Amino acid sequence: PQYGIVLDAGSSHTNLYVYEWPAEKENDTGVVQQVEVCKVEGPGISGYSHDTEKAGPSLAQCLEQAKEVIPSKQHQETPVYLGATAGMRLLSLENKNAADKVLSSVEKTLRSAPFNFQGARIISGQEEGAYGWITINYLLGNFKQSGWTKLLHSLKSLSETSGALDLGGASTQITFVPNELPPESPESPENLLYFRLYGKDYLVYTHSFLCYGKDQALQQKLAGDLQASTSTMENSSLLDPCFHQGYQRTINLSDLFKNPCTSAKKKQFPFSQLYIQGEGDYQKCRRSIQKLFNKTNCPYSSCSFNGIYLPPLQGDFGAFSAFYFVMNFLNLTSEQSPVALDKVTSAIESFCARPWHEVKPAYHQIKEKYLSEYCFSGAYILSLLENGYEFTEKNWQRIHFLGKIGSSDAGWTLGYMLNLTNMIPAEEPAVPPLSHGSYVGLMVLCSLVL
Repeated sequence: PQYGIVLDAGSSHTNLYVYEWPAEKENDTGVVQQVEVCKVEGPGISGYSHDTEKAGPSLAQCLEQAKEVIPSKQHQETPVYLGATAGMRLLSLENKNAADKVLSSVEKTLRSAPFNFQGARIISGQEEGAYGWITINYLLGNFKQSGWTKLLHSLKSLSETSGALDLGGASTQITFVPNELPPESPESPENLLYFRLYGKDYLVYTHSFLCYGKDQALQQKLAGDLQASTSTMENSSLLDPCFHQGYQRTINLSDLFKNPCTSAKKKQFPFSQLYIQGEGDYQKCRRSIQKLFNKTNCPYSSCSFNGIYLPPLQGDFGAFSAFYFVMNFLNLTSEQSPVALDKVTSAIESFCARPWHEVKPAYHQIKEKYLSEYCFSGAYILSLLENGYEFTEKNWQRIHFLGKIGSSDAGWTLGYMLNLTNMIPAEEPAVPPLSHGSYVGLMVLCSLVL
């Protein structure tokens, strides 16, 4: 077999994935499998902005793990890629110099590993959306059809691909093939990508919302609540409906307002720390989250929020990353029959209503910081899907919360590697297969319409 390594450098942590495939079958769909995932200890690489030279060495332990999984005689031919997402997009807006230093520290470590270093870069939100969509459709086997499935599809004229919903700490992506779009003059061409994969054309809609990952959304909400609170607020405590009753947290205002997602809401306060006290009121929490989605002006025929074009939702959607982790924690990811929207709402509502002194011992194995935010994250996911994208009771059933597909995690990393190693040809491989050379360069993001 052959191997490839991709590091997903997210806003809150980094994961290293090892992929394996049989050498002679590399252009067949669905043959690449994830064989290892290693979670890097410590924060995401953007968390090293004040200590940039430590970013690279933080990856060493996971690289050691990869060395053990991959036979040593194949180390030198194994490509290694690092893609950094919204945490680093934000850091480069906030402090370009620090972001560059973090990336060069990471590159130095990856170059010193025995693998074939292929680059460490910040990927765009559009790439993150597109590669997530490629990953799930590749793993679900939606791209390549044998004669039989082609016949079935033509009989049922099914929507042949699945949409992708991705939620991270700092950004969120929605990507799908819309129904009829006028090809001559599409409404918002910067949200459309053309792919030609295995002899078929796809026109894909994608958008990435920076600052709307779950961690940044919470920061945005807190900054907004603080701004809206009485300006004479001498006392620095804030009652927050999205935390459990009895929960308390202190945050530094300088940390809250230093990042690009919240800096616009900054104003002078007579205190430097904020004491948050939980109130555990789901309905109130939903109302405070709603304010993050500006639905007032839409320059297109339809929008999600903040004036961003969104064509009518179409087909099934796979929701992964934090969509899956949060809903799985809340026991709402049944694969047999998706849980109805009203049941999801009432489950989150009753979780939020439990007092902290009861929740904390019930989940003592989960870090307090994560545990305390599941109520907010659950309410936020519903707000984003219902208010942001306008999923309804009816098409909610078409969202499938996915952790893994087979042995591979749903996420952008597999699609990224498939693209960069030219493993998805633009044309159906001829039978007998073409030589390897004729595949090179065939899978290209055909024309990124600008």
